[in-house]
Amino acid sequence: MTKSIGKYVLAGIIFIFVLIFLFRVYIIVDPGEKAVIFNKATGSLRITPNEGFYFLVPLIEQPTVYDMKARTYTMSIAQLEGEIRGDDSLQALTADGQNVLLDISVRYHPDGENLDKLHRRLGIDFVNKVIRPQVRSIVRMIVSEYPVLDVYSGKRTLIQAEIEKGLRDSFKKSFIILEEVLLRNVQFSKEFQQAIENKQIAQQEAQRMKYVLERQEQEKKRKIIEAEGESESLRLKGKALADNPQLIQYEYIKLLAPNVQAIVTDQNTIFNFSDFLKNQKK
Repeated sequence: MTKSIGKYVLAGIIFIFVLIFLFRVYIIVDPGEKAVIFNKATGSLRITPNEGFYFLVPLIEQPTVYDMKARTYTMSIAQLEGEIRGDDSLQALTADGQNVLLDISVRYHPDGENLDKLHRRLGIDFVNKVIRPQVRSIVRMIVSEYPVLDVYSGKRTLIQAEIEKGLRDSFKKSFIILEEVLLRNVQFSKEFQQAIENKQIAQQEAQRMKYVLERQEQEKKRKIIEAEGESESLRLKGKALADNPQLIQYEYIKLLAPNVQAIVTDQNTIFNFSDFLKNQKK
């Protein structure tokens, strides 16, 4: 009798273990996660309030675990940086018809208050159903409203803010909370990059020529002023010579050594400097 009871107990324990591990009548929810448990019999959903161990009705309840922590979805030209390997940059057309390649990152997490609605509408694959297509659509729409130079630098911060607002409103409708948008890099076609480089070279050359012309203009003004000064000097000297013909002799004397007192101007005349200077001082 005792042996029979023992066999039944052992069989029951084995059955319970088989039930637990074979039919998964339990679920473990880790920190930062929530589980949506669907009841196949009633069609209802229940959400686990906290992390922990939860029992399930075998074959009736089906759990789906959602990671509630903030995650980042990146679309990048770098081979190993984005969610999809290879060049996954976002291509958009600007208002002036230029193609640009954008590296963009979006931080988001499921709305815990409406996780049941998210599960019913989208399911666990909401990233491919909402995140990626909405990012591509809204970014392209906003970029198309700006010329290429604004996208590159002039209004890049404003464009990022508009993208963030558009995605936040769009995600909210799908019960996803947007935390942040990062417009990390903008690249142009090789033809446009070459055009920018040529423009910069032309601007630098124009600045150089402007500097050369300014220097030439300054030199021209300097020469005009110098010539006017020389002309005025000659006019004054001419007037002085007209008033005093001996002034030319005085100018010549100043150029001679100070100890020279007289010179012979011709074979019959000796010019005495001392007498001349005394007369000039008078």
